[in-house]
Amino acid sequence: MKSLTAYQLLSPRKVVFGWGRRAEVGSLARYLGTRALIVSGSRTLETAGVVDQLATHLRDADLDVVRVQVPSREPLVEDVDDLIAKAASHGFGQPGDFVIGIGGGAALDLAKSAAALAPQSERVSVVDYLEGVGRGLTLAAAPLPILAIPTTAGTGSEATKNAVISSHDPKFKKSLRDERLVPACVLIDPELTVTTPKTVTAHSGMDALTQLIESFLSKRANPLTQSLCLEGLRLGVPALRTAVENGADQQARSAMSQAAFLSGVALANSGLGMAHGVAAALGVHANVPHGLACAVMLPVALRTNADACSSDMQTLAEVIVGRPFKSSEAAAEAVIHWSEELAVSIGIPRRLSEIGVLRDTLDDIVQSSRGNSMNGNPKELSDEELKAILEAGL
Repeated sequence: MKSLTAYQLLSPRKVVFGWGRRAEVGSLARYLGTRALIVSGSRTLETAGVVDQLATHLRDADLDVVRVQVPSREPLVEDVDDLIAKAASHGFGQPGDFVIGIGGGAALDLAKSAAALAPQSERVSVVDYLEGVGRGLTLAAAPLPILAIPTTAGTGSEATKNAVISSHDPKFKKSLRDERLVPACVLIDPELTVTTPKTVTAHSGMDALTQLIESFLSKRANPLTQSLCLEGLRLGVPALRTAVENGADQQARSAMSQAAFLSGVALANSGLGMAHGVAAALGVHANVPHGLACAVMLPVALRTNADACSSDMQTLAEVIVGRPFKSSEAAAEAVIHWSEELAVSIGIPRRLSEIGVLRDTLDDIVQSSRGNSMNGNPKELSDEELKAILEAGL
């Protein structure tokens, strides 16, 4: 009998998945505490009354509710600090308090930041808790419980242990990271993704597929996370184009929501790779939305890493393309061709120059790519090698 590889698995304590199941939020939340801070980031859902309905379900379950609307953008340091100040004005951070994040990955990251910082006795900027900047503070007090309700199918933030925070001055994109930030409960209602615009559906969906692929190929992958990645790809690969073209398609939306969640569980345990490492830097230095950056970088990363993970490429090709390949080279080319063709079909540009990347920013992009994601990349790349790859992609 073949011995199993040692591994550990971080995942939410409870996951509730299904079309229309947001109506169960009250019964789920009452096990987390007595007062909820709702952090919402979707203007569409606010306007449609979805967040009002959420608050009503919570009050019907005899829970107190504090609501905070946050900017619908990738969170900045000032957004987190402002959120923590608002939470403090309500005396938030006491026993019995918990946080509900509803929205895309940005809103969920802000919710996780609030859960992390509200209980801390030292009131400082979130900068001091971020990796590689500030004072390197750790969370002395345990974060508040989190209930995550994703409304896009992409980042997988509902299953991860970090919140990604950016700054324009100085320029950086860093993580607030703690294993206790994995949400206690995740409520995935794919119906909430139906109103997501086509462009956001395309970008977030490519983020999810990229996460599944990079987590599968990561140096830190294990058989369990790889099986989650393959299941996510079986669901997401045929569903993304349909979700973009027909946002009301229940099967496609459900498949993408499940794929995104699995990508979050996988990356929380196995890490990512070059596409995500560079994507973070593109957000900092070229203001490229994260999902779009991942989509543009995926074919580049696949080609770069092909010879370092040949057997895994053959497995990927069989799942993604739907048939086996006799050689790893043919398998890799098939996966790369699939990624290029899919991107074009849903409106993703091919070249970095098409998304605003300038040649004179490449040195800064290379330096900013050296984060946690790049540590999982199958192939070691020097700064010179990475810059040459990016130059070829302009």
